[in-house]
Amino acid sequence: MSAPQPAPRPPQAAPGAAHLVPRADLLETIVAATRRIVEVRQAEEPLARLAERAAAMPARGGRFHAALSNLDGVNVIAECKRRSPSKGVLRADYDPVAIAAGYAAAGAAAISVLTEPTFFDGSLDHLRAVRAAVDVPLLRKDFVVSEYQLLEAKAAGADAVLLIVAALRPAELKVLHDHARRHGLDVLVEAHDATELAIAIDAGARIIGVNNRNLRTLAIDVHASETLIAQMPAGVIAVSESGLKTAADLTRLKALGYRAFLIGERFMAAADPGAALFDLLDGCRNTKDTTETPPCS
Repeated sequence: MSAPQPAPRPPQAAPGAAHLVPRADLLETIVAATRRIVEVRQAEEPLARLAERAAAMPARGGRFHAALSNLDGVNVIAECKRRSPSKGVLRADYDPVAIAAGYAAAGAAAISVLTEPTFFDGSLDHLRAVRAAVDVPLLRKDFVVSEYQLLEAKAAGADAVLLIVAALRPAELKVLHDHARRHGLDVLVEAHDATELAIAIDAGARIIGVNNRNLRTLAIDVHASETLIAQMPAGVIAVSESGLKTAADLTRLKALGYRAFLIGERFMAAADPGAALFDLLDGCRNTKDTTETPPCS
């Protein structure tokens, strides 16, 4: 199957604009662009019509949560991402369907598909095409700011959506989290520090990701995952995100209490992303770190 073409960029964003944004303002800029994009799409397809399409999709509630709950091995959410604001184009020959098929064959617990068009070259078409190709639970990775995007995710075949604490007011986060659950979607709520983690917990999050990347500065510090795990409530699935490179990283963080790991750029830089995932999981099965923590499985 050939790769879907990236969605056209909104007229408000000039080519290359993502690389011209001061890093300190990046998250705010992406969120503002997203709100405008949603307004344009909602003018083309009203909420009521989109809701009908979403309601017609098969029920898939709980599959993402169940996939990350597996205790028998390492649960990797493998990401399909063509570009990032920090690294630019990661994969010029980006084929999300082929990449996702490789991930599924290699043993991904779930697959994350970037759908943000302006800064990541993502598209809902990518999500729809991946859904048609694999049965692995799918996460819509985007900057979700409205219920409209939740319905888009369900209509495109997603099992879960990402909600970023830093991109939303606490009341907005709670409302969107509850709407997503009501629409049959699991929710990965992303935090970067103790304050954001507390907000995620207050919103009722059952799956919480600790992003080791600061979305305002793009700096990566895996110490964030090491620090925040002690504040993670029992019963919450903890996911470590960004900056994870080796089997030893995953083994160490799993021993601390993380149940899943979201990895993207490491795989996108590989000649064969699926093979890179397989090798990483194989390393987890066969390697202990120097402190004799339990192996990944």
